[in-house]
Amino acid sequence: MSSASTDNPVYAPFFGVMGASAAMIFTAMGAAYGTAKSGTGIAAMAVMRPDLIIKSVVPVVMAGIVAIYGLVVSVLIASSLTQDMSLFKSFLGLGAGLCVGFSGLAAGFAIGIVGDSGVRGIAQQPKLFVGMLLILIFAEVLGLYGLIVALILTTR
Repeated sequence: MSSASTDNPVYAPFFGVMGASAAMIFTAMGAAYGTAKSGTGIAAMAVMRPDLIIKSVVPVVMAGIVAIYGLVVSVLIASSLTQDMSLFKSFLGLGAGLCVGFSGLAAGFAIGIVGDSGVRGIAQQPKLFVGMLLILIFAEVLGLYGLIVALILTTR
């Protein structure tokens, strides 16, 4: 059993584990919301225009990418966990997980709302596809910003 010091207390890995958990939980929640909300829009749109179903799957794919951001950060945090890690490293893991988790949650919500409205609008006016795609890209970038900051935190 290792001796606990003030720099490496026995409870320090807990914060790293919570960061890895937060990264996965919150990004998965955002991706699930984005998928569900966009999926209902696709189902409603497919009644009128079944030929546009494949084109309308873009928001669902983009929502799934948000969960991959959380998975990457969660694996990075989990791979750096040790029994005698410092509080500094464990708090960095917590911060990284919360950063990517909450930004992924926000991105998933934005993708879901834009995807739902966008695919319903495309059913009535197919020229809206490019506009919807641009807005979805801006929503996806919110999650990417969290990923970038989380990567910086995990590499410290």
